[in-house]
Amino acid sequence: MSTDIAASEARNRFSLGEHAFSAPRLEPALYIVSTPIGNLGDITVRALETLAAAGVIACEDTRVTATLTQRFSLKTPLMAYHEHNADKQRPKILETLAAGEAVALVSDAGTPLVSDPGYRLVRDVLAEGYQVVPIPGASAPLAGLVASGLPSDTVLFAGFLPQKGGPKTRRLEELAKTPATLVFFESPHRTGATLQLMSDVLGADREGVVARELTKRFETFERGSLAELATRFDGAQVKGEIVILIGPPEDRQEASSDDLDSLLQAALGDMPVSAAAKKVAKATGLDRSEVYKRALELKTDGS
Repeated sequence: MSTDIAASEARNRFSLGEHAFSAPRLEPALYIVSTPIGNLGDITVRALETLAAAGVIACEDTRVTATLTQRFSLKTPLMAYHEHNADKQRPKILETLAAGEAVALVSDAGTPLVSDPGYRLVRDVLAEGYQVVPIPGASAPLAGLVASGLPSDTVLFAGFLPQKGGPKTRRLEELAKTPATLVFFESPHRTGATLQLMSDVLGADREGVVARELTKRFETFERGSLAELATRFDGAQVKGEIVILIGPPEDRQEASSDDLDSLLQAALGDMPVSAAAKKVAKATGLDRSEVYKRALELKTDGS
């Protein structure tokens, strides 16, 4: 047996516990491989076979992926592929495919392309005529959703919100009436402030869940109204990966123009225009900017 063949066969192996296995050969393609989001036991056999048989594993952080490869005795070379070097690395990945090798794409945790780099790579690979093969597995949004107790028939994954206040508020306002369970990622140090903004914009009584450290030792689910969650996380030292889930809005019949005027006039009797508009918009489900505009008109007419 030649040295190259022996090295290839040794590389195309992985271990589970005390047992070693050989991976079947892969056709040249880009394989999108889901990896565990915390508990390494969540890796699938198909994912291990794919990672073992690939010519290279493209990953966000080689140090993070090395923890996984070492755990399962994988010898496949690692290549850093992230948003800062993507333009330089994409041609190398295409060259690997052209040489008849398979490429496995992984993120630091979970399913690649879900708030992770890879979208442009997939498009370029498809444009060159190669297949893109999904290898499904762990996903934080889905793990949080199925244990949340919130409706799962219609779901919108919104990823990370903008960090700045204005764009963040506008994005939540855009999503406010979406008839679906909303799923967000959030940074631990912003969780409390984000929950308070969600309570203000989406409604204090709207049902929410904060899922933390999914599949890990200290996995927790905090449930309650957005107002309750905002109070619970206010000033808290939050650690770990965070998924915030928010139930769909309640069905409300929109108020008529006469009803709107009556509600606004009552609210304007003891609060400023902005507060009155916010209160009535929340009660009626009407667009807050339109309610505010009408509140200004009524205030001007009555002054």
